[in-house]
Amino acid sequence: MLKSSDIRRQAAQRLKELFPRAQGWEEVADPKIGAQSADLLVKFRLGGQEHVLVVEAASLGQPRQIRAAVTRFEEIKREVAGAYPVATAVYIGPQSARILKTHGFGYVDLSGNCHLAFENVLIEKEGKRNVRPSTRPLRSLFAPRATRVVRVLLEDPGRAWRLEELGKGAGVSLGHSHNVVKRLEDLRWVERDGSQRITLSKPADLLDAWGDSYTYRSNEIAAYAAPERVSRRLMAEVARAIGVEERRYAFTLASGLSLVVAASQRLATIHAYVDGDPAPIARALGLRPAAEADATVHLLTPYDSGVFDGVLEKGGLKVAGLPQLYVDLLHYERRGRELAEHLRREAMGY
Repeated sequence: MLKSSDIRRQAAQRLKELFPRAQGWEEVADPKIGAQSADLLVKFRLGGQEHVLVVEAASLGQPRQIRAAVTRFEEIKREVAGAYPVATAVYIGPQSARILKTHGFGYVDLSGNCHLAFENVLIEKEGKRNVRPSTRPLRSLFAPRATRVVRVLLEDPGRAWRLEELGKGAGVSLGHSHNVVKRLEDLRWVERDGSQRITLSKPADLLDAWGDSYTYRSNEIAAYAAPERVSRRLMAEVARAIGVEERRYAFTLASGLSLVVAASQRLATIHAYVDGDPAPIARALGLRPAAEADATVHLLTPYDSGVFDGVLEKGGLKVAGLPQLYVDLLHYERRGRELAEHLRREAMGY
């Protein structure tokens, strides 16, 4: 994986190639701009007019990193009149590109994509594939068993783990936990101390990467209509029916969020993970099968039993652990991203 300094160096070269007629080219690494610092400041003249580009390098160019960069770019623009902020990474995908364009900022990646729009300049190249796909988290990093390790790390991001402890906590073999940690080390998302204990150094990046590769629809969903309106009482009835069967469960999506963070909107649906066949639970509650769009109770058969790791208890009801709840919400069709970010802001701290 390229270091930020390597990305910065190659991005500077790419910018020079995009402006072959530029004069007085000047580069300043790690400039201080007010209370902010940037990776690179570029000055040059074009057609007798001076331009200033402020460049920030992101290790993966993922939406979360780009949103953080946008916040810094807004402050930098207030400090340096006329400066044009530019994000760079090995690859900046369509979603990250839209975020930057919406805020009036540019980007240049090392895969050949770019968007630069300032003064009388407009350069745009899109559709190039990632030249270093290995810089993105491997699909295997978020395979079911591997995700158990990821989930354990995210549930307690400040803890220093011995590899054996991590494997035991995640319920996977020592070899499997070693492979996941090695990949995370390659991405520079975990660090080891002098005693070889493992600490998650970039929980936000890891959570973003998991969220980008996951959808709650990886689980099998059984949809039902309830004979009564959705309420906390109905949630308690669902939990009771599952408890009678002596099965594990955890509320998720909007109903899970309502247990963790006080939600302002009225609850319209219930989603709950259920260990095993949901049909007996539905019969005990008098639920009838329904089309998903018309259903009020959704019982999810987990894609992996790891979803029950880190389950929390709130108000006598069980809810999925915060990292799992976040990635479930992220692609939920009913204001999912908004609700996910609300959870992250109010309850997660990273």
